Amino acid sequence: MRDASTPESRTDARRAADPDAPKPGTPAEHVDTNPKTAPDPNSNAEKDPADWVSGDEPMTGAQASYLKTLSEETGSEAYRDDLTKAQASMLIDELKTARNEAR
Repeated sequence: MRDASTPESRTDARRAADPDAPKPGTPAEHVDTNPKTAPDPNSNAEKDPADWVSGDEPMTGAQASYLKTLSEETGSEAYRDDLTKAQASMLIDELKTARNEAR
């Protein structure tokens, strides 16, 4: 029997109490993809910006700042202050790729 104070035993106890959690030995194709019960906690870490609920909102201050920096680093005039969160995210990815390829 595992010591109840170990992280593994606490995780096992939570999974045993959760009726939606995958049971030990469940094949991967039968595992619920609910991010709250998925065995891989990072399974929902990346989501297509086009699918973001808040993707149409104005970009954040952090995105604007990073876009300005990347635009300067890459010599691009890509920065615009009217971008949405989703557009800014995709542009950041493009500029990071361009910057990394130039290095």
